[in-house]
Amino acid sequence: MAGSEVLASRDGALLILTLNRPHRLNAVNVGLYEGLVRELEGAEADGGVRCVVLTGAGRAFCAGADLKEHRDRDPTMDERRYYAGIAQRANHLIQTIGTPVVAAVNGHAIGAGLELALSADLAIVAEEAKLRLPEVALGTFVGGGAVYTLSDRVGVPRAREIIYLGDFFSGIDAAAWGVLNRAVPADEVLPEAMRLARRLARRAPIPLAAVKRLIGPAATMSREEALEREQVVLEEIFGTSDWREGLTAFHEKRRPDYKGR
Repeated sequence: MAGSEVLASRDGALLILTLNRPHRLNAVNVGLYEGLVRELEGAEADGGVRCVVLTGAGRAFCAGADLKEHRDRDPTMDERRYYAGIAQRANHLIQTIGTPVVAAVNGHAIGAGLELALSADLAIVAEEAKLRLPEVALGTFVGGGAVYTLSDRVGVPRAREIIYLGDFFSGIDAAAWGVLNRAVPADEVLPEAMRLARRLARRAPIPLAAVKRLIGPAATMSREEALEREQVVLEEIFGTSDWREGLTAFHEKRRPDYKGR
């Protein structure tokens, strides 16, 4: 358990994190973000966790910020700052921990919910899920890095359209546009995400973490810098036991048993 707002369970090398506010369609609050931060930091430190699966309890993935909580009380400036900071911290961890994160978007993903899904490395979405970034239309602002995670996925023109207008679109649209990776029927979302996560968990964790670290920022690097950073990583990997295990397993025609060292 990470707290009542986030449930954590293990399935072998997989850590499954479930947003657990189904009575509010898993709308985010401070406690939910704090739970995500604790579990993601733990996953980063635990060499036994090879992939994280992020999903939602009930019929939604995450309906965004809990506007009822915002309406019912006027937070102080310090509370607002903490809320914005912990939200950004949770998304930053999803984006940057060496462990890959797969989002199982089992239902609606709106605002902060879609931002969490965009932060994941890969995302499976329910075909009929409703998705939207409504912040600008509501007089507020996007978070979680959506200004770059979305444009990285779909390009600036489509990202502008999605953020500026705040219109709803479906899971099928999300997959077709490249917002998320694949759209499947709702009852297949979590099983498909788990299958994908198990495949990732069998990959060598050191190069996988390096790819995650470089593949997004590479878009802003010069060719020379990208080539140099790839070379540095490759030279480091040549010195790992996993590199030797991969070669040996290939020649022995068996599945490699990577240890992360």
